[in-house]
Amino acid sequence: MQNQNAVVTGATRGIGLAIARALAAEGCNLILTARHQSALRRISRELASAKIKILAHPCDVRDPQSIDDLFRALRKQFKRLDILINNAGIAHANLTVDKLSSMLWKDVIDTNLTGTFLITQAALPMMKPGGTIVNNLSIVANRAFAGSAAYVASKHGALGFTNTLREELRPKGIRVIALMPGATDTDIWNSFWPQAPRKKMVSPATIATAAVNAILLPPNATVETLEILPTVGLL
Repeated sequence: MQNQNAVVTGATRGIGLAIARALAAEGCNLILTARHQSALRRISRELASAKIKILAHPCDVRDPQSIDDLFRALRKQFKRLDILINNAGIAHANLTVDKLSSMLWKDVIDTNLTGTFLITQAALPMMKPGGTIVNNLSIVANRAFAGSAAYVASKHGALGFTNTLREELRPKGIRVIALMPGATDTDIWNSFWPQAPRKKMVSPATIATAAVNAILLPPNATVETLEILPTVGLL
């Protein structure tokens, strides 16, 4: 991966940060994005010792203008994009449909589904044969859990988008991977299950290792769906 260029959205914590660290360890140049500039600066300082090129640029994946600004800055420093990690995502408190506000529904869908579409659409003109797109979806993408309607709907939609994108890009030699982690020890649990048994969960670093190993496969091979679960099951 040396001298390859990768965009990681939601790069300042959880699985996104773990994937950024794993890519940096492989010598991959990074375009790191998240909503908060201060967190991006902190992560950039941490990864600077890897002696790679790093562009840290704030971006709200819900906002097309913010995405345009990101890719304008990206094109000034990088001529191509080899890897796209669509990781930015949010969850919501455990609420049944009758108590779920339309504003919260929209925020989750706009971030998890529409944001993935907008970032991908902006990235595609810079991607060539041999490139890889990894969409971090969660196992929720093909399961349902009461109280998580907006999150579940966003991930089901994102899986449909991912599967369609794969078929569209297959002739172009660009791989599309649906990353579907099970219970992973990240801050997202604070939204809907603060008492979740964290010790039974997979670490973000484990998910990152699996994702990077999938990217490292030869160009003529791919993992289309990568599901990683805790040994104990779904919790």
